[in-house]
Amino acid sequence: MRSLYFRVFLITIAVILVSAMLGFLLSNIYYHAKLKSFNDEKLVGIAAQMKQFVEQEPATVEHYLNNAAALGYEIYVTDGKGNDQFYGREFRQKDLDKQAVDRVLSGEVYHGVADFPSKPFITGFFDNQLSNTVGVHLQMGNETYALFIRPDVILQFGELRIFFALIGAFTVGISILLFLISTRYLVNPIERLSEATKRIAQGNYNLKLRTTRRDEIGQLAQHFMTMSRELERVDQARQQFVSNVSHEIQSPLTSIQGFAQLVGDRELPEQEREHYASIIEEESRHLSLLSKQLLLLSSLEQGHEDLTKVKFSLRDQFRQAVQVLQWQLEEKELLLRISVPESIRLYGNEVLLMQVWMNLLGNAVNHLPQGRSIEIRAEEINGQCIIHIRDTGDGIAAEHLPFLFDRFYRVDRARERSSGRTGLGLAIVQKIIRIHDGTIEVSSSSEGTVFTVTLPQM
Repeated sequence: MRSLYFRVFLITIAVILVSAMLGFLLSNIYYHAKLKSFNDEKLVGIAAQMKQFVEQEPATVEHYLNNAAALGYEIYVTDGKGNDQFYGREFRQKDLDKQAVDRVLSGEVYHGVADFPSKPFITGFFDNQLSNTVGVHLQMGNETYALFIRPDVILQFGELRIFFALIGAFTVGISILLFLISTRYLVNPIERLSEATKRIAQGNYNLKLRTTRRDEIGQLAQHFMTMSRELERVDQARQQFVSNVSHEIQSPLTSIQGFAQLVGDRELPEQEREHYASIIEEESRHLSLLSKQLLLLSSLEQGHEDLTKVKFSLRDQFRQAVQVLQWQLEEKELLLRISVPESIRLYGNEVLLMQVWMNLLGNAVNHLPQGRSIEIRAEEINGQCIIHIRDTGDGIAAEHLPFLFDRFYRVDRARERSSGRTGLGLAIVQKIIRIHDGTIEVSSSSEGTVFTVTLPQM
């Protein structure tokens, strides 16, 4: 398997090659579009100066043209009758059309540089073909000649070409070396993250990664550490949940088993037998309630895409909940105040939200001393429905508040266990609120407890 470091190396080489090719193509396009005609015009001007001097000093033509060739030009002179003379470095290809020679002999100017065909991988500036020249008419005495010239690029820029080639080669080589060294700076944190994922897969969540970097790698390390802590918390919660479920099931099963053995004793008085049978029935009911709530919690966590939602009146739902709890309210002489506008309508699952109100109100009724009061108040703020359920009980100690929505958590374990409650009610409430995209908060003091539920109206 190729390492990330090797892949970065290949990508670097590929980028350099592709960039060099595209750079050459773009430069060539620019030469053909802009510089070719300009170069042709400049060469025509130089050829015209040569023509002027040669025509004025015909006796020095050989010496003059040799000197011009030595200064960096390739020159071709012909009379069109087979008398040809070359000065300077030899042309790579003598492909000049005879018709072009005839036109120059007749007085026209030959623009071979400007008319050089555009080719993607051939730059006309460097191609020393005879056709890639400019030509002017030359008159020496009674003889007519055609003078063709082009720059000798190797002679003019030979040292510079080597110099720039060395600059390019050293630039590319040093860039690759530095890039590969700097890549370790990127690859090393990723390798540490890869090693950390293996440790997490093995169940080791105690990880320490460098999170001081402020770039994307540093942010990734921070998120990874956060994920590790969350996975550790979830794993601990899962283990605690399994332990709690085991305990909650084991306790009633032990009671049922013990009392079932006593009931089977034929010498047991009838009154005691009935008492033990009632305990078995109560523990069985507790087991049934526990299994139902665990199934509900599991179904809520598995997904709610197919959750049926309708619009309904919040006030009507609270009235139904109060009717169910009416006998408990009267038995404990509790005062109930409802301040829910008739206009408030929610969009959600009626059955699940009814369970929320029943659970919150049922908890308040069960924990309130006789003669106290409960207040239900709702209001609409910025498209949100905010419901406050307040009681005037003795309050909940501050150390218990962060754990109220944990599964199987009980403020008074002995009292809750004996009441037959499972400790899953508020966990189910919180889950139902969340799948409705809402929130639930709790605050408490010596004057009472307030549960605040926020739900979107649509």
